[in-house]
Amino acid sequence: QVQLVESGGGLAQPGESLRLSCVVGGNLFRTYHLGWHRQIPGQQRDLIAGITSSGSTNYGRSVKGRFIVSKDNAANTFYLQMNNLKTEDTATYFCKISNLDPPHDHYWGRGTQVAVSS
Repeated sequence: QVQLVESGGGLAQPGESLRLSCVVGGNLFRTYHLGWHRQIPGQQRDLIAGITSSGSTNYGRSVKGRFIVSKDNAANTFYLQMNNLKTEDTATYFCKISNLDPPHDHYWGRGTQVAVSS
């Protein structure tokens, strides 16, 4: 079983930064995609950034140039550095790890809340 625990959320003012962490418990998959998703109440959960086991990264248009995803392999920990925060970044942030090999299973964390307000 794989468990994911997010942390680092909180309250920030526009223009400030926060760094989210996602600790993956258990054995990481041989090849994987670790995605950061966010969800506003009443809306769908959207993928905003991700990183693969090989280190390739991807970003959604709304966060590209402001957010940076990284990983610490030794610590099984993934990070989302969020810079120049905007009020529209207010959401609950989730990490999800997807096994890119069969059986292509995936696991979610429970989320951490981010509120950006002046």
